[in-house]
Amino acid sequence: MNRIVMLTSLCLIPAAAVAQDATARLMGPDGAEHGTVEFHSAPEGIVVRVVAVNLDEGAHGFHLHEMGACSPDFEAAGGHFAPDGNEHGFLNEAGPHAGDLPMIHVDSDGNAMADFYTRLTSLEELMDDDGAAVIVHSEPDTYMDPSSTGDRVACGVIEGM
Repeated sequence: MNRIVMLTSLCLIPAAAVAQDATARLMGPDGAEHGTVEFHSAPEGIVVRVVAVNLDEGAHGFHLHEMGACSPDFEAAGGHFAPDGNEHGFLNEAGPHAGDLPMIHVDSDGNAMADFYTRLTSLEELMDDDGAAVIVHSEPDTYMDPSSTGDRVACGVIEGM
């Protein structure tokens, strides 16, 4: 009898209460804080919410990277997250890969706010044994391969909340 009651109770938990969530604190190479990125599981993907600060004005490439590391330098994050081997770019006929996200646009005060939805990956994939990171690049994304988005100016390891 207790087993049936417990199973019935689990069915009544709202979906939002069991959703997986994660966050990444964006840091510069000098340790300066550059905001946060939240990741919220959705039925067929992830909602990504960016609140960035203290960045240079303009468009910046913004990608998921394959390793959950930002130190000793941002190269520790590895390449773009592409577990299926897809090429880079929303405009690339052979792409996109799972780490592709739209650019962020930073205003004249150094701030950016953005919400994205992606079906290209899941939090489960990103939070595997070696984790993943999010990188803000210095230049705009061409949405083609090869990607030439410039230096890595901010990095955040994706961690469960």
